[in-house]
Amino acid sequence: MMSVDLMRGFLGWCAIINMGVFLWWFLFYMLAHDWLYAFHGKWFKLSQEQFDGIHYAGMAAYKIAIWLFVIIPYLALRIVA
Repeated sequence: MMSVDLMRGFLGWCAIINMGVFLWWFLFYMLAHDWLYAFHGKWFKLSQEQFDGIHYAGMAAYKIAIWLFVIIPYLALRIVA
């Protein structure tokens, strides 16, 4: 069984790693948008608006998942223990 300290450390590192992945995705999308659109355009027939919407929705879902499953449980453990 995991101790509270171990679980807190685990969730803390998960939050840092997940926010790093999110930041990498956001920066890559912002700085290499045209290349990314052309790269995916070889496989999928998407308009630029659809492509942007998919990435926006994906980033929003990923950020919400990080908050719900990692950051909020981490904060709850910090409060109770």
